[in-house]
Amino acid sequence: MERQVAGGLAEIEAAPDGTFVLRVDGSLQSQVDLADPANLSFEYMRRIGDVLDAVEARRQPISVLHIGGAALTLPRYVATTRPRSRQIVLEPDEDLTEFVREALPVPKRAGIKVRGTTGRAGIADVYDDSVDVVIVDAFVREAVPANLVTTEFAAECLRVLRPGGVAVFNLIDGTAGLAFVRRVAATLQADFGHGAALAERKVFRGKAFGNVILAASRQPLPDLTSAARKAQPPYEVLALQELAGKAVPLTDAEPFTTPTAPAGTFR
Repeated sequence: MERQVAGGLAEIEAAPDGTFVLRVDGSLQSQVDLADPANLSFEYMRRIGDVLDAVEARRQPISVLHIGGAALTLPRYVATTRPRSRQIVLEPDEDLTEFVREALPVPKRAGIKVRGTTGRAGIADVYDDSVDVVIVDAFVREAVPANLVTTEFAAECLRVLRPGGVAVFNLIDGTAGLAFVRRVAATLQADFGHGAALAERKVFRGKAFGNVILAASRQPLPDLTSAARKAQPPYEVLALQELAGKAVPLTDAEPFTTPTAPAGTFR
């Protein structure tokens, strides 16, 4: 199935393993297992799942704000592993959301509400102290929007999160010294005070372009090293402060460009 959406040509096709893959203009966006939504095919999503499992027990309903929707893989995961959870998804491409809902229906009463707005505009309408987790997994043309990684946006995340809440960011980098990810880590460290970074060793060492998950909270996070060792492939966990080093936080006032994945990385 395919349809022209705001972001380009969206295609949903069945994979050999029975899951469904969403691509937009050829770029891999999401993979969904309708038979078992708790099955996360993407490695970076499994790491986000590890963070969720560490901070919030399964079967316990939680409130989640998702910045970025695509095929709603992570909202489906939360709805399955934590029934009765309340979830808001901010996804500006309403045509894409309609296409996904038609091709990959979301179960009724899943507790997932999608709002057709950007993350920065939409979070302003979310109540103070109303969510347990904010998950930022948004891309425009294979790059993270710059206005979702500044100290001003981090302040908005802090505003909507409950005192023990966690903000989780899916970032990409592979530049020398991971300059971008280090500056985001410095931003979250300065605003939240605690957190961790999750990635494969080769990504942390700047030898490969890939995903880096940053998790931040006002309170120390539970230990994630056990989950990291058991994962396939395994990944490493660094404290936000260690990753940030002497990097300077990002702000709205500073013009900067976020890394774009090299051609073919997510295809």
